[in-house]
Amino acid sequence: MKVLFVSPIAAITLLLALPPKLNAAELPGVEMGKSGVQNFIAKLEKGNKAHVAFLGGSITQKPSGHFAMVSEWLQQEWPNVDFKFTNAGLSSTCSVSGAFRLKRDVLSKGQVDLLIVEFAVNDDQDAGYDRKTATRGLEGIIRQYFRSNPKGDVISVQFVNRSMLDKIEAGGEAISAASHKGVARHYGVPIADVGQALASEIRNGRMSWANDYGGAHPTDGGYEFASGLITHIIKKTPLAEIPSPETLPQPLDSGSYSNAVVVDPQSLEWLGGWKWESVSRSLLPLGGIRDQYTAYRALRSDESGSYLYCGFNGTMLGAFILAGPDSGSVEVSVDRGEWKRIQLFHERFSKGLNYPRFVILADDLPRGSHQAAIRVSDSKPEMSEGRAATMLFFGVNR
Repeated sequence: MKVLFVSPIAAITLLLALPPKLNAAELPGVEMGKSGVQNFIAKLEKGNKAHVAFLGGSITQKPSGHFAMVSEWLQQEWPNVDFKFTNAGLSSTCSVSGAFRLKRDVLSKGQVDLLIVEFAVNDDQDAGYDRKTATRGLEGIIRQYFRSNPKGDVISVQFVNRSMLDKIEAGGEAISAASHKGVARHYGVPIADVGQALASEIRNGRMSWANDYGGAHPTDGGYEFASGLITHIIKKTPLAEIPSPETLPQPLDSGSYSNAVVVDPQSLEWLGGWKWESVSRSLLPLGGIRDQYTAYRALRSDESGSYLYCGFNGTMLGAFILAGPDSGSVEVSVDRGEWKRIQLFHERFSKGLNYPRFVILADDLPRGSHQAAIRVSDSKPEMSEGRAATMLFFGVNR
């Protein structure tokens, strides 16, 4: 059990983070879904063990953020339960990479009774996903989760950045948040929309973006506010006698990444020009390297015309990469079709960092077996210092 200390000040602050007179139905940004998290509550009331996992980007990864605050609150409310908490936050990652990380980083840790998932900010500002891709990412996560534990529960959280808040205040909504909420509603999953709740507080003069929330990476006060929405859902869930299994509806999108499988780069065939080494300065001569990636090995080439060959069975092929200042593009041909160029260099984030990102190499393929050829392109992005491709793993949606 991971023991977390709850200070009286933190507990009081958390209780004060929400308007006290609002109930679940009235609280802006909160939707209870079909029945809140009844299976999770039944598990806590009847059992003596529970596993809660948090999946997301750097907002989740921060150890003192909502991961700690919600975990502390749960231990305070159910002191007789032996909790296990898993933090599967990974900076800069999006919902699609989450679908491919879920098995390794969450489900492999044992049965998960409650999954708290957030990717709306990174799907917006990092990946820039359209509605289809954002839907396919989160739906892939939720379907995989319920297949692993039909008696589990999920809370879908939409954190917020400044541009997302601007859209809400103008009467609109960011594509990523709208897409994720559409998935959550389809599966009857509770929603904690931090942006909608914050916009309401700002309109009513009780909070401000800069002083009370802080930014895309919230201050402690911003995390307390978001954590209060999550714990509110748990508190307002009606009691259930026993957990009942979730029956999955038909998918919103038949191409959702619910059959995501990680492919080891070593299983591919390649012709010259590639290195398979630990992530380090010797492999990546330019740009920052985040500590969490030094545990990986990567397949890398900085020579245009270096080829990889991948045989796979599925409808989608992607790659989780590090895109640094010298990253370029790759070209992909599936089943000897036309070559398609995919830029690896991220124009906002690659200039000083080996930036982690998931790129989709081919999608919406007919179900069945395919052969893909991947080559390092001679084309160099305008702001890049090279043509390199650095692959941590490949992914196939079967």
